[in-house]
Amino acid sequence: MKKTFRLFTVALVIFMLATLAGCGADYSDKFVIGGIGPTTGTAASYGQSVRDGAQIAIDEINAAGGVNGVELVLLFEDDEALGDKAKSAYETLMDNGMQVLIGAVTSDASIAINSLTAADGILQITPSASAIEAAANPNTFRVCFTDPLQGVSMANYAYNTLGYRKAAVIHNYDDNYSTGMYEAFIEEFQRLGGTISEDVSFAKDATDFNAQITKIAASDAEFLFMPIYAEKAAQIVITANEKGVDIPLLGGDGLDGILNYLTGDNAKLVEGLIFLTPFISTDTDPAIQSFTQKYTEKYGKAPDQFAADGYDAVYLVKLALEQAGITSPDAVDNAALVAAMTQIELDGLTGHMTFDENGEPMKDAKVAKIIDGVYVAQ
Repeated sequence: MKKTFRLFTVALVIFMLATLAGCGADYSDKFVIGGIGPTTGTAASYGQSVRDGAQIAIDEINAAGGVNGVELVLLFEDDEALGDKAKSAYETLMDNGMQVLIGAVTSDASIAINSLTAADGILQITPSASAIEAAANPNTFRVCFTDPLQGVSMANYAYNTLGYRKAAVIHNYDDNYSTGMYEAFIEEFQRLGGTISEDVSFAKDATDFNAQITKIAASDAEFLFMPIYAEKAAQIVITANEKGVDIPLLGGDGLDGILNYLTGDNAKLVEGLIFLTPFISTDTDPAIQSFTQKYTEKYGKAPDQFAADGYDAVYLVKLALEQAGITSPDAVDNAALVAAMTQIELDGLTGHMTFDENGEPMKDAKVAKIIDGVYVAQ
């Protein structure tokens, strides 16, 4: 009898635990913001930064009384920067009551979920997916600059500001972000009168860059343009150093945070590197300094532009909710939220921005240079 009772008790406990595990937290009294981005894998720093920057914004807004008296909550899912996992993350968030999406963080993942958000009609704001296709639908908006704009901007900076006439370029041919910026840079640099002395590429899973660096070293290029993400760029500069290649480095916003991938003396390898960015943590602007202090105290490191993008994305959601007159989580009007995006303007960490009918931000870019291991505005 005692054995039977014990078995019944164990079965009951298991049933209760399973039942509780199947029940998500109740966010019915909050506006639910979903986030999708890589928090593991080679692009993890980007997703972590967006998530952490967004959380600071949510904490600020909730401390000030929320939006129309309603608090916000952030649910963030890891996609490892992969399209299929981004789709699964999206479905998970929708099952948990997501009403607005901040994401995806990277271009390929964001493109993968565009059709899903369009079908559901929810407002999608990508903090940092810069491929043109990442904001192709009427319900999608982006905080960052597009890849072509970055390519054109850096071509002009290299040619007109730095006086370079001969470029070497290395890009990831498997990545929409990289190819978009690469193509725009080459077209603009040549239009200005520059020449491409060497043009090399690599696959997404590449780990050996000796062949590419050998070709660059044999060219007469005055600088190397890297329209790629920081993790691969760090590997490339280490390889260049090992082969005795010393060449000025330029890139887009994907190079922000490259110092996170270079430890010890390797950090000196990117001294003088120049890249395009909408945010520099050393900027003396009071809002930027306040955010930088909060972020550093909370996470133990200075924020990069991806953290600022996440922060601004949350404040855009706040403005859209207010503009649309939404006062209850039970009455979120997707169409009204989407329409509100072209009616608002934000003085954000990444600049003063408004949005055109294509979901593109209208704001100015900044150029940063690594000086003594610090990102400095130029």
